[in-house]
Amino acid sequence: MANLGSPAEATPKAVRAYLREFLADPRVIELPRIRWWLIRNLFILPFRPFRTARAYRKIWTKEGSPLSVASRRMTTDLEWALGQRIDRPIPVFCGMRYGKPSLAAALGVLRQRGCRRILILPLFPQYSATTTASIFDQVFRELSRWRRVPEVRTVASYHDHPLYIQSLASSIHQAWTATGRPTQLLMSFHGLPMRYVEAGDPYENHCHTTSTLLKRALDFDPEKITTTFQSRFGREPWIGLDTAAQLKIWGREGLRGLDVICPGFATDCLETLEEIDVRGRKIFTKNGGQRFRYIPALNHRPDHIAALAEIAIENLSGWIV
Repeated sequence: MANLGSPAEATPKAVRAYLREFLADPRVIELPRIRWWLIRNLFILPFRPFRTARAYRKIWTKEGSPLSVASRRMTTDLEWALGQRIDRPIPVFCGMRYGKPSLAAALGVLRQRGCRRILILPLFPQYSATTTASIFDQVFRELSRWRRVPEVRTVASYHDHPLYIQSLASSIHQAWTATGRPTQLLMSFHGLPMRYVEAGDPYENHCHTTSTLLKRALDFDPEKITTTFQSRFGREPWIGLDTAAQLKIWGREGLRGLDVICPGFATDCLETLEEIDVRGRKIFTKNGGQRFRYIPALNHRPDHIAALAEIAIENLSGWIV
Protein backbone atom coordinates (compact mmCIF):
# COMPACT_ATOMS: atom_id res chain seq x y z
CA MET A 1 0.00 0.00 0.00
CA ALA A 2 1.59 3.28 -1.09
CA ASN A 3 0.87 6.83 0.02
CA LEU A 4 2.42 10.22 -0.67
CA GLY A 5 4.30 10.72 2.60
CA SER A 6 4.99 13.68 4.84
CA PRO A 7 7.88 15.37 6.68
CA ALA A 8 9.31 13.58 9.71
CA GLU A 9 8.62 16.65 11.86
CA ALA A 10 6.76 19.94 11.58
CA THR A 11 10.01 21.91 11.38
CA PRO A 12 11.56 23.91 8.52
CA LYS A 13 14.52 21.51 8.39
CA ALA A 14 12.34 18.41 8.06
CA VAL A 15 9.99 20.11 5.61
CA ARG A 16 12.93 21.25 3.47
CA ALA A 17 14.24 17.67 3.27
CA TYR A 18 10.78 16.43 2.30
CA LEU A 19 10.24 19.16 -0.30
CA ARG A 20 13.69 18.59 -1.77
CA GLU A 21 12.74 14.99 -2.55
CA PHE A 22 9.21 15.82 -3.65
CA LEU A 23 10.15 18.69 -5.94
CA ALA A 24 12.97 16.71 -7.53
CA ASP A 25 10.48 14.22 -8.97
CA PRO A 26 10.20 14.86 -12.76
CA ARG A 27 6.71 13.35 -12.69
CA VAL A 28 5.54 16.15 -10.40
CA ILE A 29 7.22 19.10 -12.10
CA GLU A 30 7.48 18.74 -15.86
CA LEU A 31 9.86 21.58 -16.64
CA PRO A 32 13.36 21.62 -18.15
CA ARG A 33 15.62 20.24 -15.42
CA ILE A 34 18.16 23.09 -15.30
CA ARG A 35 15.47 25.74 -15.20
CA TRP A 36 13.54 23.93 -12.48
CA TRP A 37 16.73 23.27 -10.47
CA LEU A 38 17.35 27.00 -10.31
CA ILE A 39 13.76 27.79 -9.33
CA ARG A 40 13.67 25.03 -6.71
CA ASN A 41 17.00 25.79 -5.08
CA LEU A 42 17.04 29.58 -5.33
CA PHE A 43 13.41 30.56 -4.81
CA ILE A 44 11.49 27.67 -3.18
CA LEU A 45 13.65 25.62 -0.81
CA PRO A 46 15.23 28.63 0.98
CA PHE A 47 11.83 30.14 1.87
CA ARG A 48 8.84 27.78 1.43
CA PRO A 49 9.77 25.35 4.28
CA PHE A 50 9.13 28.02 6.93
CA ARG A 51 5.59 28.70 5.73
CA THR A 52 4.83 25.03 5.14
CA ALA A 53 6.16 24.05 8.57
CA ARG A 54 3.79 26.56 10.18
CA ALA A 55 0.92 24.97 8.27
CA TYR A 56 1.95 21.48 9.39
CA ARG A 57 2.11 22.58 13.04
CA LYS A 58 -1.58 23.45 12.87
CA ILE A 59 -2.52 19.83 12.13
CA TRP A 60 0.34 17.84 13.72
CA THR A 61 -0.56 15.24 16.37
CA LYS A 62 1.36 13.58 19.19
CA GLU A 63 1.71 10.48 17.00
CA GLY A 64 2.98 12.42 13.99
CA SER A 65 1.43 13.75 10.79
CA PRO A 66 -2.23 12.79 10.22
CA LEU A 67 -1.31 11.13 6.93
CA SER A 68 1.31 8.91 8.57
CA VAL A 69 -0.91 8.05 11.53
CA ALA A 70 -3.85 7.12 9.32
CA SER A 71 -1.65 5.11 6.95
CA ARG A 72 -0.25 3.04 9.81
CA ARG A 73 -3.73 2.32 11.13
CA MET A 74 -5.00 1.43 7.65
CA THR A 75 -2.09 -0.96 7.12
CA THR A 76 -3.02 -2.93 10.24
CA ASP A 77 -6.74 -2.82 9.48
CA LEU A 78 -6.33 -3.91 5.86
CA GLU A 79 -4.16 -6.87 6.81
CA TRP A 80 -6.79 -7.90 9.37
CA ALA A 81 -9.63 -7.46 6.84
CA LEU A 82 -7.83 -9.61 4.27
CA GLY A 83 -7.22 -12.24 6.94
CA GLN A 84 -10.95 -12.48 7.53
CA ARG A 85 -11.58 -13.37 3.88
CA ILE A 86 -8.51 -15.36 2.86
CA ASP A 87 -7.32 -18.58 4.48
CA ARG A 88 -3.66 -17.61 4.34
CA PRO A 89 -1.68 -14.65 5.72
CA ILE A 90 -1.44 -11.70 3.35
CA PRO A 91 1.24 -9.32 4.69
CA VAL A 92 0.45 -5.64 4.18
CA PHE A 93 3.03 -2.88 4.49
CA CYS A 94 2.80 0.81 3.66
CA GLY A 95 5.56 2.69 1.89
CA MET A 96 5.73 6.42 1.22
CA ARG A 97 6.73 7.89 -2.12
CA TYR A 98 8.55 10.67 -0.29
CA GLY A 99 9.86 10.43 3.26
CA LYS A 100 9.72 7.43 5.57
CA PRO A 101 8.96 4.56 5.62
CA SER A 102 10.11 4.54 2.00
CA LEU A 103 8.76 2.31 -0.72
CA ALA A 104 12.16 0.62 -0.82
CA ALA A 105 11.91 -0.16 2.91
CA ALA A 106 8.41 -1.60 2.55
CA LEU A 107 9.46 -3.75 -0.41
CA GLY A 108 12.50 -4.88 1.57
CA VAL A 109 10.30 -6.11 4.40
CA LEU A 110 8.17 -8.05 1.94
CA ARG A 111 11.31 -9.62 0.48
CA GLN A 112 12.44 -10.65 3.95
CA ARG A 113 9.04 -12.24 4.49
CA GLY A 114 9.64 -14.34 1.38
CA CYS A 115 6.92 -12.72 -0.72
CA ARG A 116 7.26 -13.71 -4.37
CA ARG A 117 4.10 -12.01 -5.56
CA ILE A 118 3.47 -8.35 -4.70
CA LEU A 119 0.46 -6.15 -5.35
CA ILE A 120 1.08 -2.40 -5.40
CA LEU A 121 -1.97 -0.44 -4.22
CA PRO A 122 -1.47 3.36 -4.36
CA LEU A 123 -3.87 5.27 -2.15
CA PHE A 124 -4.83 7.56 -5.04
CA PRO A 125 -8.30 6.69 -6.35
CA GLN A 126 -7.86 8.82 -9.47
CA TYR A 127 -4.83 8.03 -11.62
CA SER A 128 -2.31 10.74 -12.39
CA ALA A 129 1.23 10.52 -13.68
CA THR A 130 2.18 12.88 -10.84
CA THR A 131 1.09 10.42 -8.15
CA THR A 132 0.30 6.85 -9.21
CA ALA A 133 2.86 6.66 -12.02
CA SER A 134 5.50 8.20 -9.78
CA ILE A 135 4.89 5.42 -7.25
CA PHE A 136 5.21 2.79 -9.97
CA ASP A 137 8.44 4.42 -11.16
CA GLN A 138 9.94 4.21 -7.70
CA VAL A 139 8.76 0.63 -7.12
CA PHE A 140 10.30 -0.66 -10.33
CA ARG A 141 13.42 1.42 -9.79
CA GLU A 142 13.90 -0.41 -6.51
CA LEU A 143 13.06 -3.82 -7.98
CA SER A 144 15.61 -3.25 -10.75
CA ARG A 145 18.28 -3.64 -8.04
CA TRP A 146 17.01 -7.05 -6.91
CA ARG A 147 18.66 -10.24 -8.07
CA ARG A 148 15.37 -12.12 -8.01
CA VAL A 149 12.49 -9.90 -9.10
CA PRO A 150 9.04 -10.95 -7.83
CA GLU A 151 5.84 -11.08 -9.82
CA VAL A 152 4.23 -7.66 -9.55
CA ARG A 153 0.73 -6.36 -10.15
CA THR A 154 -0.39 -2.76 -9.86
CA VAL A 155 -3.70 -1.01 -9.19
CA ALA A 156 -3.75 2.02 -11.48
CA SER A 157 -6.97 3.54 -10.12
CA TYR A 158 -10.22 2.78 -8.33
CA HIS A 159 -12.02 6.04 -8.98
CA ASP A 160 -15.22 4.29 -10.10
CA HIS A 161 -15.19 1.25 -7.82
CA PRO A 162 -18.68 0.78 -6.34
CA LEU A 163 -17.46 0.22 -2.77
CA TYR A 164 -15.25 3.30 -2.88
CA ILE A 165 -18.19 5.40 -4.07
CA GLN A 166 -20.41 3.80 -1.45
CA SER A 167 -17.91 4.63 1.29
CA LEU A 168 -17.83 8.28 0.25
CA ALA A 169 -21.62 8.45 0.15
CA SER A 170 -21.87 6.80 3.57
CA SER A 171 -19.46 9.30 5.11
CA ILE A 172 -21.54 12.17 3.76
CA HIS A 173 -24.85 10.66 4.90
CA GLN A 174 -23.38 10.06 8.34
CA ALA A 175 -22.45 13.75 8.65
CA TRP A 176 -25.90 14.79 7.47
CA THR A 177 -27.61 12.46 9.92
CA ALA A 178 -25.57 13.89 12.78
CA THR A 179 -26.01 17.63 12.18
CA GLY A 180 -28.26 18.20 9.19
CA ARG A 181 -27.89 18.85 5.49
CA PRO A 182 -26.08 21.81 3.93
CA THR A 183 -27.26 24.31 1.36
CA GLN A 184 -24.39 23.31 -0.93
CA LEU A 185 -22.00 20.36 -1.19
CA LEU A 186 -18.50 20.93 -2.57
CA MET A 187 -16.27 18.13 -3.88
CA SER A 188 -12.71 19.43 -3.95
CA PHE A 189 -9.96 17.45 -5.71
CA HIS A 190 -6.27 18.21 -5.89
CA GLY A 191 -5.48 20.34 -8.93
CA LEU A 192 -3.30 19.61 -11.95
CA PRO A 193 -1.81 21.89 -14.61
CA MET A 194 -3.90 21.91 -17.77
CA ARG A 195 -0.93 20.96 -19.94
CA TYR A 196 -0.59 17.64 -18.07
CA VAL A 197 -4.14 16.72 -19.07
CA GLU A 198 -3.56 17.92 -22.62
CA ALA A 199 -0.55 15.59 -22.73
CA GLY A 200 -2.80 12.62 -21.95
CA ASP A 201 -3.17 12.43 -18.16
CA PRO A 202 -6.66 10.97 -17.39
CA TYR A 203 -6.81 12.56 -13.93
CA GLU A 204 -9.41 15.22 -14.67
CA ASN A 205 -11.70 12.67 -16.33
CA HIS A 206 -11.31 10.31 -13.38
CA CYS A 207 -12.22 13.09 -10.94
CA HIS A 208 -15.38 14.01 -12.83
CA THR A 209 -16.35 10.34 -13.09
CA THR A 210 -16.04 10.03 -9.32
CA SER A 211 -18.12 13.19 -8.87
CA THR A 212 -20.84 11.93 -11.22
CA LEU A 213 -21.08 8.56 -9.52
CA LEU A 214 -21.10 10.13 -6.07
CA LYS A 215 -23.89 12.52 -7.08
CA ARG A 216 -25.97 9.52 -8.15
CA ALA A 217 -25.34 7.82 -4.82
CA LEU A 218 -26.58 10.79 -2.79
CA ASP A 219 -30.16 11.77 -2.08
CA PHE A 220 -29.39 15.42 -2.80
CA ASP A 221 -30.15 17.95 -5.53
CA PRO A 222 -27.30 17.51 -8.08
CA GLU A 223 -27.58 21.22 -8.93
CA LYS A 224 -26.32 21.94 -5.41
CA ILE A 225 -23.20 19.81 -5.80
CA THR A 226 -20.09 21.46 -7.27
CA THR A 227 -16.72 20.01 -8.24
CA THR A 228 -13.58 22.14 -7.88
CA PHE A 229 -9.80 21.71 -7.79
CA GLN A 230 -7.45 23.00 -5.11
CA SER A 231 -3.72 23.46 -4.40
CA ARG A 232 -2.87 25.59 -7.43
CA PHE A 233 0.75 26.64 -7.80
CA GLY A 234 2.37 29.04 -10.22
CA ARG A 235 0.80 31.12 -12.98
CA GLU A 236 0.01 28.58 -15.69
CA PRO A 237 -3.59 27.41 -16.33
CA TRP A 238 -4.88 24.62 -14.09
CA ILE A 239 -7.90 22.36 -14.55
CA GLY A 240 -11.42 23.08 -13.41
CA LEU A 241 -12.92 25.62 -11.08
CA ASP A 242 -10.56 26.88 -8.39
CA THR A 243 -11.65 25.80 -4.89
CA ALA A 244 -10.43 28.94 -3.12
CA ALA A 245 -12.09 31.23 -5.66
CA GLN A 246 -15.40 29.37 -5.38
CA LEU A 247 -15.31 29.54 -1.58
CA LYS A 248 -14.87 33.31 -1.81
CA ILE A 249 -17.82 33.62 -4.23
CA TRP A 250 -20.13 31.62 -1.99
CA GLY A 251 -18.99 33.58 1.03
CA ARG A 252 -19.84 36.87 -0.65
CA GLU A 253 -23.23 35.44 -1.60
CA GLY A 254 -23.85 34.70 2.08
CA LEU A 255 -24.28 30.95 1.62
CA ARG A 256 -25.91 29.60 4.77
CA GLY A 257 -24.44 26.12 4.91
CA LEU A 258 -21.55 24.47 3.05
CA ASP A 259 -20.18 20.95 3.33
CA VAL A 260 -16.82 20.14 1.74
CA ILE A 261 -15.46 16.68 0.97
CA CYS A 262 -12.17 15.80 -0.75
CA PRO A 263 -12.78 12.47 -2.54
CA GLY A 264 -9.30 12.29 -4.05
CA PHE A 265 -7.57 12.00 -0.66
CA ALA A 266 -7.71 8.56 0.95
CA THR A 267 -6.22 9.95 4.16
CA ASP A 268 -6.42 13.35 5.76
CA CYS A 269 -3.30 15.43 5.24
CA LEU A 270 -2.05 19.00 4.90
CA GLU A 271 -4.20 19.60 1.81
CA THR A 272 -7.42 18.61 3.57
CA LEU A 273 -6.95 19.62 7.19
CA GLU A 274 -5.00 22.85 6.73
CA GLU A 275 -5.77 23.98 3.19
CA ILE A 276 -9.49 23.18 3.34
CA ASP A 277 -10.59 22.98 6.98
CA VAL A 278 -8.44 25.90 8.15
CA ARG A 279 -7.69 28.22 5.21
CA GLY A 280 -10.75 27.28 3.18
CA ARG A 281 -13.01 27.81 6.16
CA LYS A 282 -11.42 31.21 6.77
CA ILE A 283 -11.91 32.28 3.14
CA PHE A 284 -15.57 31.25 3.23
CA THR A 285 -16.52 32.79 6.59
CA LYS A 286 -14.39 35.93 6.24
CA ASN A 287 -16.25 36.77 3.04
CA GLY A 288 -19.67 36.33 4.64
CA GLY A 289 -20.40 32.60 4.46
CA GLN A 290 -22.09 31.04 7.46
CA ARG A 291 -21.81 27.37 8.50
CA PHE A 292 -18.78 25.53 7.06
CA ARG A 293 -18.23 21.82 7.62
CA TYR A 294 -15.36 19.69 6.36
CA ILE A 295 -16.28 16.00 6.01
CA PRO A 296 -13.10 14.00 6.84
CA ALA A 297 -11.32 11.74 4.39
CA LEU A 298 -12.24 8.06 4.56
CA ASN A 299 -9.05 7.21 6.49
CA HIS A 300 -9.57 3.97 8.43
CA ARG A 301 -13.37 3.90 8.30
CA PRO A 302 -14.48 0.22 8.28
CA ASP A 303 -16.30 0.64 4.96
CA HIS A 304 -13.16 2.18 3.42
CA ILE A 305 -11.01 -0.70 4.63
CA ALA A 306 -13.61 -3.13 3.26
CA ALA A 307 -13.47 -1.35 -0.10
CA LEU A 308 -9.66 -1.52 -0.22
CA ALA A 309 -9.79 -5.21 0.76
CA GLU A 310 -12.20 -5.93 -2.08
CA ILE A 311 -10.02 -4.02 -4.55
CA ALA A 312 -6.98 -5.97 -3.37
CA ILE A 313 -8.75 -9.33 -3.63
CA GLU A 314 -9.98 -8.53 -7.13
CA ASN A 315 -6.42 -7.79 -8.19
CA LEU A 316 -5.04 -10.85 -6.42
CA SER A 317 -7.22 -13.10 -8.56
CA GLY A 318 -5.31 -16.23 -9.59
CA TRP A 319 -2.71 -15.69 -6.88
CA ILE A 320 -5.04 -16.74 -4.08
CA VAL A 321 -7.76 -19.38 -3.90
